[in-house]
Amino acid sequence: MDAPRLILASTSPRRRQLLAQLNVQFEVRSPQIDESIEPGETAEAYVIRMALQKGQAVALKLQTTAHAAILSADTIVVVDDQVLGKPASGEEAKRFLRQMSGRRHQVLTAVSLIIHTTDNQTMPRLRSVTTEVEFCEIGNQEIDWYVDTLEPSDKAGGYALQGIAGAWVRRIEGSVSNVIGLPLVETLSMLTHAGIRLPWTPVP
Repeated sequence: MDAPRLILASTSPRRRQLLAQLNVQFEVRSPQIDESIEPGETAEAYVIRMALQKGQAVALKLQTTAHAAILSADTIVVVDDQVLGKPASGEEAKRFLRQMSGRRHQVLTAVSLIIHTTDNQTMPRLRSVTTEVEFCEIGNQEIDWYVDTLEPSDKAGGYALQGIAGAWVRRIEGSVSNVIGLPLVETLSMLTHAGIRLPWTPVP
């Protein structure tokens, strides 16, 4: 069987940019799912479920004859066991940043890879990665100004490591690409095992 075509089930431009760094060919599909947290659900269970459901939503729309690998991911920020997703408003973004000011927080990303075969079977592979991030003290005026830039509006935890907020990061333990939205080491391993053709893969 030929190598599956790669589909990124994501609306995130950061994930598209990160995946493009691996110099693989892929197409993008937009998943539509309910991202509500279930009662009593842990942060890790939630982020894994979100990543898997994004991939499943795209897989369901594929033709039964399609041979594809559907890559999806979800990223959350956790402070004191509280999940900080994408802020719903500027005020919520400010609250998130005040919670993280001068403290450590965790960034969790779950990655799902579903192999959609020609007999319409799906076999999910899942990985979750955690990175510890420590912020310096952030003043209220800095926070107000940052939120006014609109950079936090579609980011988990209300900040972008690769943007202005990178100046507040005192220490990182773990994967940097994980904080941006796609842990590349783990993603590359998953793609390799799925038979995705990589730039260094010999042509048969």
